[in-house]
Amino acid sequence: MKGNEAIGEAAIRAGCLNYFAYPITPQTEVAEYLSRRLPEVGGVFLQGESEVAVSYMIFGAAACGERVFTTSSSPGISLISEGISYITAAQCPAVFINIMRGGPGLGGILPSQADYYQATKGGGHGDYKLLVMAPASVQEAVEMVMTAFPLAEKYRNPVMILGDGLIGQMMEPVEFPDHLKTKPSNKDDWASSGMDFRKSKKRNLVKTLYLDPVELNAHNLRLKAKYDRMRRDEIRYETYNIDSNYEILIVSYGTMSRVCRTAIDYFKKEGLEVAMLVPQTLFPFPEKAIHDAALKLSCKALMSIEMSMGQMLEDVERSVKGKRPVKWYGKCGGEIPTPEEVMEVVRELVEFKIAA
Repeated sequence: MKGNEAIGEAAIRAGCLNYFAYPITPQTEVAEYLSRRLPEVGGVFLQGESEVAVSYMIFGAAACGERVFTTSSSPGISLISEGISYITAAQCPAVFINIMRGGPGLGGILPSQADYYQATKGGGHGDYKLLVMAPASVQEAVEMVMTAFPLAEKYRNPVMILGDGLIGQMMEPVEFPDHLKTKPSNKDDWASSGMDFRKSKKRNLVKTLYLDPVELNAHNLRLKAKYDRMRRDEIRYETYNIDSNYEILIVSYGTMSRVCRTAIDYFKKEGLEVAMLVPQTLFPFPEKAIHDAALKLSCKALMSIEMSMGQMLEDVERSVKGKRPVKWYGKCGGEIPTPEEVMEVVRELVEFKIAA
């Protein structure tokens, strides 16, 4: 299936029948697919008048405890970020999918990974975090979408899936694993779904306004405790060639990691060992795993390779804590670095470290 269509089908298979969205390239096929597919399964598709409107439609559905999601692309997510801040503050589960395009500004419609800061450091206002996952294939996108809904409900917090335009536009074989099909968790103790419906005398008030500074501080501490649990329990990553005596450790995610994997295979044929760690969660970030891999005696340096101007680089450097040099390589105009280009910059780094 085409990535965008597979994302839409994965949400349905995950038990989400509510989708509100606004079209923007390169992810519009999700809305196109679901405008036809959701009515077939008794779901609701609604195109909002803007991304801002969509974010508050999602807030309303999520506050009622319904599974709900949207897809957009970079400038659209910027507009949606206002609502994300409110949804996070109200502790409502929802799923947001960003099929990234080039920026800043209107940029271009080709693939990019330049929304890393926006997703992991907070695109909206206030102290909040999203659980952020990054697929490297259409199959991973399917599995992350299906996993995202129970995760959002587990933490009562939005989950964002960060894919680049390639994920949305490429076609690959996919399966929709039965074991990832889940039912919504109990919402009666918090959702504003109606006292009569719940057969309850207790009002469930979903709010984001705390005028008492002591109460607001306590609320932020509760949110922080939740993010700390994510850091403890939800870190996900893959490694490649990590058992070798590698001289260089690459950190790369999404489809860029697939390019790096090819370069590593070429290097092995030449007799140069290079390893890679692929973060599958960007928040929480696999800091300890990168730190430990960097400290291997054979490892001389690290490279953060990404389709951005080095946004992930800061997190890689923070993980290494200055114990190994960290370099960056990437492009951010819609061009995708080739395996040959990756090999060239890695060779330069190896030669520099040997000379040093």
